[in-house]
Amino acid sequence: MTHALRLMDVSKTFPVGRSLLGRAKGSVKAVHPVTLDVQQNETLGIVGESGCGKSTLARMLVGLLEPTTGTIEIDGEALDTADPALFGRKIQYVFQDPISSLNPRKTIRQVMEAPLKHLYGMDATERQARIAEIFDSVNLREEFLDRYPHEFSGGQAQRIGIARALAAKARILILDEPVSALDVSVQAQVLNLLADLKREFDLTYLFISHDLAVVEAVSDRIAVLYFGSVVEIGRAEDIFATPRHPYTRLLAQSAPVVGRPLTEPEAKGMELPDPLNPPPGCAFAARCPRAQARCSAETPHLSRQGETTEVACFFPLDE
Repeated sequence: MTHALRLMDVSKTFPVGRSLLGRAKGSVKAVHPVTLDVQQNETLGIVGESGCGKSTLARMLVGLLEPTTGTIEIDGEALDTADPALFGRKIQYVFQDPISSLNPRKTIRQVMEAPLKHLYGMDATERQARIAEIFDSVNLREEFLDRYPHEFSGGQAQRIGIARALAAKARILILDEPVSALDVSVQAQVLNLLADLKREFDLTYLFISHDLAVVEAVSDRIAVLYFGSVVEIGRAEDIFATPRHPYTRLLAQSAPVVGRPLTEPEAKGMELPDPLNPPPGCAFAARCPRAQARCSAETPHLSRQGETTEVACFFPLDE
């Protein structure tokens, strides 16, 4: 079976500091080797604390960062960063801050025309027809095209950002915190729009967010990241209802729920490991109430737990 998106041992390491001779003094592994398969028309949610590697992973997928190791395939073909246009025609990025992601000196028409010119070489008539089609799909009026980004609300600007991604005819969208900067009522509108567009254009989404309720509502499957590694992946309805990794349970306990009193999550510490001096074994061991000696000596890898869930833990939680 050909997957819409496949990651094989994709990782990213950044050099840290420079000596007088220009050599790196050290390195930080922002994303440990990740292997993931995403099916056509699936929404894969990606969650984790700030600094866990979510956005770094997303930027590698769209060619903004080159992986240190591994390969990325779309529709069975490996993507080469030497050809940015190939990325643009297959996969697009929708940014967290919709207004700052749009060039303030360009009209919305100019913003929309850019991918059509550079990726497809469309003439003016073709561009006009394509933009009209996309604007209708995202429920925006064509009169907006001659305005500038600062003239729009956050919700309108995010619709424009989505329209720009769709104009490139990509079938995979990376949605990096796409509604976190919006009011709750506007969030619902944008999420409903994304669901409609997914059906209309047969899209595949990677939905990155810290809002567990939103991710659970929109995703088919969810991958949980901790300290640059996937520690659990499974169906959205199972991940937070019956978490198997202690970190996933910690995330679920940390999310506020209406009617549930706020309590201290079950964990031995709240500090993330030092990325310049990562601990041996499981990176979560120092915070984990179930940790044993093996956890500090060996690194767990994803293994099947139940029918659909994979967990990187030596002592997973019972169902």
